[in-house]
Amino acid sequence: MANLTSAINVQVDSKTKKEATDILNKLGISMSMLINATLKQVVIKKGVPFELTLNHIPSKEMIQALKEAKEIAENPTAYKGYHNIDEMFNDILNNED
Repeated sequence: MANLTSAINVQVDSKTKKEATDILNKLGISMSMLINATLKQVVIKKGVPFELTLNHIPSKEMIQALKEAKEIAENPTAYKGYHNIDEMFNDILNNED
């Protein structure tokens, strides 16, 4: 049996289409290839293959991490720092606390 295809006509603002097309060209894929791949992922995942939200509400963990990062940024001398990742791992792996 032949592979049947269907056309989809989508209205997109010109600026978005141009920017997306430029990016896709750099990636070496066409708009049609992207749309086909996205629709296949919708079928595989039985839903939209990316998060759709009205408002991004950070999790409790994210809020806590942001507070900790702010505290460290405001008081850098109160916290241990490292010059490179090897120094950090050596300290972690050799620390018995």
